[in-house]
Amino acid sequence: MALLAVIIPLLMLGVVLALGRYEELLLPEEDADRYEPVAAPQPAAAATSSRGPAGTPATSP
Repeated sequence: MALLAVIIPLLMLGVVLALGRYEELLLPEEDADRYEPVAAPQPAAAATSSRGPAGTPATSP
């Protein structure tokens, strides 16, 4: 029983690896498509919602 617990996962791993190889044979990727250049991100504009604290506070009535 313990031998079966070791053999089944190894067989499943072999099947997954074989299917991966089979997929690579069926659907080959072009090297040019795989390594397309990526555009550099545009720098974000600085957020200026306020100009800072006021100089002198208003006089109280």
